[in-house]
Amino acid sequence: MSVAQVKDEAAHAPLVRVFHGETLSDPYAWLRAENWREVMRDPSVLAPDIRAHLEAENAAADAWFAPHAELRKALVAQMRGRIKEDDASVPARDGAFEYFTRFREGGQHPLICRRPAGAEGEETIVLDGDALAAGKAYFQFGDARRSPDQTRMAWSADEAGSEYYTLRVRDIAAGTDLADTVSETTGDVLWSNDGAFLYYIRRDEEHRPSFVYRHRLGTTPDEDVLIYEEADKGFFVSLGRTQSGRFGLISCGDHETSEISLIDLDAPLEAPRLVEPREVGLRYGVEHHPAIAGVESLVIETNADGAEDFKIVLAPLATPGRAHWRDLVPHRAGRLILSHSAYRDHLVRLEREDGLPRIVVHALADGAEHEIAFAEDAYSLGFDPGYGFDKTEIRFNYSSMTTPAEVWDYDLATRARVLRKRQEVPSGHDPAHYVTRRVLAPAADGELVPVSLLFSKDTPLDGSAPCLLYGYGAYGISIPAGFSTSRLSLVDRGFVYAIAHIRGGTEKGWRWYREGKLANKTNSFTDFIAVAEHLIAERIVSPARIVAHGGSAGGMLMGAVANLRPDLFAGIVAEVPFVDVLNTMLDDTLPLTPPEWPEWGNPIADPAAFDRIRSYSPYDNVAAKDYPALFALAGLTDPRVTYWEPAKWVARLRELKTDASPLLLKTNMEAGHGGAAGRFDRLEETALVYAFALVVAKALPAD
Repeated sequence: MSVAQVKDEAAHAPLVRVFHGETLSDPYAWLRAENWREVMRDPSVLAPDIRAHLEAENAAADAWFAPHAELRKALVAQMRGRIKEDDASVPARDGAFEYFTRFREGGQHPLICRRPAGAEGEETIVLDGDALAAGKAYFQFGDARRSPDQTRMAWSADEAGSEYYTLRVRDIAAGTDLADTVSETTGDVLWSNDGAFLYYIRRDEEHRPSFVYRHRLGTTPDEDVLIYEEADKGFFVSLGRTQSGRFGLISCGDHETSEISLIDLDAPLEAPRLVEPREVGLRYGVEHHPAIAGVESLVIETNADGAEDFKIVLAPLATPGRAHWRDLVPHRAGRLILSHSAYRDHLVRLEREDGLPRIVVHALADGAEHEIAFAEDAYSLGFDPGYGFDKTEIRFNYSSMTTPAEVWDYDLATRARVLRKRQEVPSGHDPAHYVTRRVLAPAADGELVPVSLLFSKDTPLDGSAPCLLYGYGAYGISIPAGFSTSRLSLVDRGFVYAIAHIRGGTEKGWRWYREGKLANKTNSFTDFIAVAEHLIAERIVSPARIVAHGGSAGGMLMGAVANLRPDLFAGIVAEVPFVDVLNTMLDDTLPLTPPEWPEWGNPIADPAAFDRIRSYSPYDNVAAKDYPALFALAGLTDPRVTYWEPAKWVARLRELKTDASPLLLKTNMEAGHGGAAGRFDRLEETALVYAFALVVAKALPAD
């Protein structure tokens, strides 16, 4: 089927519906498979006409990329040359053993390994990802957690890209799996402290994680006990564990409300215990400490009492409800507390202020605090709580857009730092050859939008440089200014790589998120446009050579700015783009719809939300006008942004747009939201994106 036939074959009868007195006509609704639930499990059952349409689009995209095969090959070679193929993580000690992951030379998937503590070379490969993936079109590890006595490993894997994980238990000494196998879980798993029980989550018929089960080792799954069921279709369920190891956490929530119940891992047959009942808008996260000032306590991070940027409170374990919460770390507006972990003598928290993250160590004995400080203007920072509660050491990860990732061990008491690993770039990397900068772009309402820039010191900032401008702006997720070897393939070719930290993220506190959601959603779009205009006005980039890039909710951003300012971009890349916002939010049978209503609004119940979403939903606002070059990527088994969203969007663009610019759709027929699972296979997808950007931004050398 040719591109022209793609357009012709898409002329099915439209789906016509009425909401709030308004008629919606959806001409490409036929691309939504009625049996989508089965397709998630088995892609081969996709309807033939839909498969033919997607394969025709793939063939058209392949034809467009064919003349650039050598460029793609060169990009893959360069990106692979920057990867240490036999890389390994820094071992983390847990009792008598050290655990780590590594890759073998040429291997696509990680190996999960251990060795006796301090005994380098005496390695046991507990799980061999390459061997487990052999012969499979898709393979992705989920969780991997060892039993308390460290004789077994509970592990999960997704073999379709649909985020249905099969849970198994590996006998470490024997190197084989036990008979205990549970299919279609979320991948999360916890052990009871006696090693006799596992806890896991099943999904409901709409693919939502809703049911927590307890499994006794040696029994069959049909004997498993349901210990928690989430009745609210808008709440998702996950499992966690306190640093003390005493409690498992059943965490339920949507994008504005949370609720946590405790599983006593020392008493696995007891029912979960609720900490604080859900209240719309109340969020909290829980840690446990056996004795703060002599009282067994919960250490709770929360936005209660107007603490928009969160505070940390203490509550007695015996009476954990909100009435007994007292401040330990008070709220301070503009300082967003992101996470915390409790140890015997210290509380460690990750927070962000003025767009930059930092780690703060709080001594429980006297409340004294100190920060782990860094000098660069923009960077990425995180910490690994590690194993154990009595420890005085944490591990943190640091990088910037010019500095490769570093792993440090940090003594909480002495403040001594030890560098454990610096990311190796086998083909070579000189940080001094690159420049990273943070600039502020004025938005239309006077807000200043942070922008992280990366470019070669040889790139002239005279208004001639091409630019890849990345944005996301949703769910309060901030985009770190971290190191990426792949980006260098653009930067070394003269690109300015820019990250627009637009509203909808939390780079400037929770307010920054609040002002980019619901009725304020369009701020995300106008912020992104303002960033592009500022980079042009400051002669940092060329006005005719900007390629916009975003994925998932960032793909919705791409669709919105394509409709609002198609003249501003040479090209737009939308990966697994959430572009059919109105139709998806009107379909409460889809996995993510009810949990997403707090982010976008509920157009079923709220006419104002219907009108608002309809006004910006990319699919609904495609018009007969010129568009920039567009490249959309999708995954057939994607449960988060279903494949038909980008397929419908591209079909409508193909019908209505008035220009001859490239319009490409590439659907991975064997993967889901994250694309290819193998580390080298992912490079092939990145090379597609970068080749597209290089071509449409006219950044290729002259023939």
